[in-house]
Amino acid sequence: MALHPEFPRSPYEILSPEVRWFPAPEDMRESAYEKLLPPLVAKIREEVAAWRRAGYVGASATSRALLQWWFETDHMIEQGDGTQSQFRYYFAQREAVESVIWLYDVRGARDKFDLLRFDASGAVSHGMFEEDWPRFVVKMATGSGKTKVLSLLVAWSFFHKTYEPESQLSRNFLLIAPNIIVLDRLRTDFDGLRIFFNDPVLPDNGHAGRNWRDDFQLALHIQDDVRIVRPTGNLFLTNIHRVYLGEVPEPSLEDEDLRDYFLAPFGDKPAGKTTDSNTDLGEIIREVDELAVFNDEAHHIHDSRLAWFGCIRDIHHRLLQKDLRLSLQIDVTATPRHNNGAIFVQTVSDYPLVEAIAQNVVKHPVLPDAASRAKLAEHQSPIITEKYADYLRLGVEEWRKSAAEHEKLGKKAVLFVMVDDTRNCDEVGEYLQKVCPELNDAVLVIHTKANGEISEAASGKSKDELEKLRKESNEIDTWKSKHRAIVSVLMLKEGWDVRNVTGIVGLRAYSAKSNILPEQTLGRGLRRMYFGSEQRETVSVMGTPAFMEFVESIQHEGVTFETAPMGGEAGGKREDSLIVEVDGEASGKDIDALDIALPRLTRRFNREYKDLGELQPETFGNPKLPVKPFTPEQTREIVFKTMLESEVDHTIQLDGDSAGDWRSVVAFFARQLLKDLRLVGGYELLYPKVRSFIRDCLFTQSVDLNDPVILRNLSEPEASKIIFNSFRTAINALTIRDSGASRIEGHIKLRDVRPFRTEPRSFLAAKKSVFNKIVGELGADGLELAFAAFLENAPDVQSFAKNYMAVGFKLDYVKADGELSTYTPDFIARDTNGKVWIIETKGREELDVPQKMTRLSQWCEDASAASEEHGGSAYGFVFVDQASFEKHKPTNFAALAASFRDYQEA
Repeated sequence: MALHPEFPRSPYEILSPEVRWFPAPEDMRESAYEKLLPPLVAKIREEVAAWRRAGYVGASATSRALLQWWFETDHMIEQGDGTQSQFRYYFAQREAVESVIWLYDVRGARDKFDLLRFDASGAVSHGMFEEDWPRFVVKMATGSGKTKVLSLLVAWSFFHKTYEPESQLSRNFLLIAPNIIVLDRLRTDFDGLRIFFNDPVLPDNGHAGRNWRDDFQLALHIQDDVRIVRPTGNLFLTNIHRVYLGEVPEPSLEDEDLRDYFLAPFGDKPAGKTTDSNTDLGEIIREVDELAVFNDEAHHIHDSRLAWFGCIRDIHHRLLQKDLRLSLQIDVTATPRHNNGAIFVQTVSDYPLVEAIAQNVVKHPVLPDAASRAKLAEHQSPIITEKYADYLRLGVEEWRKSAAEHEKLGKKAVLFVMVDDTRNCDEVGEYLQKVCPELNDAVLVIHTKANGEISEAASGKSKDELEKLRKESNEIDTWKSKHRAIVSVLMLKEGWDVRNVTGIVGLRAYSAKSNILPEQTLGRGLRRMYFGSEQRETVSVMGTPAFMEFVESIQHEGVTFETAPMGGEAGGKREDSLIVEVDGEASGKDIDALDIALPRLTRRFNREYKDLGELQPETFGNPKLPVKPFTPEQTREIVFKTMLESEVDHTIQLDGDSAGDWRSVVAFFARQLLKDLRLVGGYELLYPKVRSFIRDCLFTQSVDLNDPVILRNLSEPEASKIIFNSFRTAINALTIRDSGASRIEGHIKLRDVRPFRTEPRSFLAAKKSVFNKIVGELGADGLELAFAAFLENAPDVQSFAKNYMAVGFKLDYVKADGELSTYTPDFIARDTNGKVWIIETKGREELDVPQKMTRLSQWCEDASAASEEHGGSAYGFVFVDQASFEKHKPTNFAALAASFRDYQEA
């Protein structure tokens, strides 16, 4: 059941159905693949893949425009330091969204009978579907971004209903959480509609000829904070209890069964017929005339205690009475299974945990190896801390190791201990504080019921104390919380998004027919600590033989566990990652003497957007195109593609005698140019230039932009290529300005670099560097480590360092194609004469190396001139190619600088 050998390790790479995981050996793929996946997934996955390759053919114009914006358009997001980084959705998120849109928009799936067409198992019948409305279940591993999928599908439904004349979707949404923990997480993302604007959910106005941002009018109503409810454009975010209708007893601390109370939110009582509030959310929702329902952590939907499914069915029946129907139901969960273990037959997309681990979307679970387990034993004692002392001590050792590693990076490591009974929680908590001074007054004990919900009875705590307890458990990742360990009967339930759990110790066994519990047990420790990094992270899992047997039972889901030495000398030497940091005083290094200060110069190259008005299209000298003739039928569908990727951007459909709007076509080209050239602003200056170029300069004669034949010509690849190439050349020549000089704005000091982590691999512990380790780049570490050793041994090198990304030293330069970019040199060194050298090492020639070296030479001149005014260092550079370095290795740096003269001025 291992992953296919060609399974991609990047979570952004498109996954072919041929390499997806399935629960059988690889040699059974042809015969068993379709039968062993969730019944509908195999066929849907294959057909969606073909649809994607065909450019989303058959989808509505709205769906196609949104899919191309989300998944085929580059998105640059501004960071807090003013720099921009690329935003991309995981392929798992993409596939989930595509599957729903394809089923609804292309295949017209509206009920269970439509879904039955995709059954590959032959074992599904219509009686397994309880609903009479479109319901699609998305299965995605914990931590893989289900909330982002919800936001995209909300936007899709909204715009589809807005722009497609016959759309049966909705602009009103009910987003349901099973409990307050999940509700709080959703509120963080949806409050203020921030997820729609912080992520590239909403296309720019003008994309595909629509004003998306202007038209996205949505009011958010959270729980009973219901504002003015319009006929359309409402997002109701609530937990399931607010959706009940009628005389529903309000959960209370006086109830014999407290589970309902702890599923409900703290604070104000639920507004309904049991309170003095005039707001009854259940009634309000049932009064709207169009509605789509989205369920998070939707494996609760068949929980009879929550009556969740019954509420949705009642809403649908209310709509039927008005000759309407529920537009759509989307359920997202990591574990869409009934209590008997059977998967929800409505599952249309599947991103299993085994794939999420392989792609570093979540942490890798690591178990003790056989030698480490052999050292553990249960002692004969009725006292839990004596009986399981070996396991607790191992957990503390592992926690100490990870805590030391992550604290250097500004992160807190959290230990999780699960015990067998609430009566033992306090005892284990006290024991941890006794054997580990670092955990003194830092252990949070949470008494929970067997199902993971907080229990009041065992501790006799008041409601205020319980509210504080829940708040502390949600804040444990942060340094403002004093707690570093949690002891409980079971980890808090789904939705509790603690990211800093690095160790799990299990002192209890589990039994359940459902496969939910093993993944939930691991799930609280799987979420990544370091957002935005693809660096591998781990969570150590250890415990009694019964607990480990339970955890390892998830291996039938394809999850493979790594094993490693834990505890003792072998465990202490194990490195899950390398921490690169400035060495402390204990290293014996003189950090002041080894520090190198690099001047932070003002940018030499800049874009001046105001100059776009100076573009003169008639001077571009571009080749002219003949106007191709097209029949009226051929002009009715006009397809426009992006300039760089040649992906379909949008299609104009002309009916009868109606003419296309040339303004949207000009806007498309203008916005594509701004986006592809990374220009911010300037649309109002560029638009008229593009218009006049198309009208007067693109073809062999001036043309009428209202002519459908001209619009059809503009969709041809040759036209797009000439427009893009002509404007790119002209814009780069016009807007990229060399200021001619730079001044010092400050300095980058190596000693100020914050610690960072990297994958374990070979490194050099250099005495001449402020850093504790010199680690080469992956794929180039052989050359870089050899060169670092040369610098370490060169008698005329006083100090050096690898120019890690964390240093922040990079140069702006103009690439060979005229684009503006940045470049990070490889090494920084200072010789015994005080001159600072910037060194570039290369194993192979690259296209832009001459441009980079020209810019580096220029920077050294600017830095030397600017520093000279303040009595600072002189700067020089050296380009070192691998072949020459290995063949003619010098013995000192002076010899290197004298013999390696590539790209130096004569």
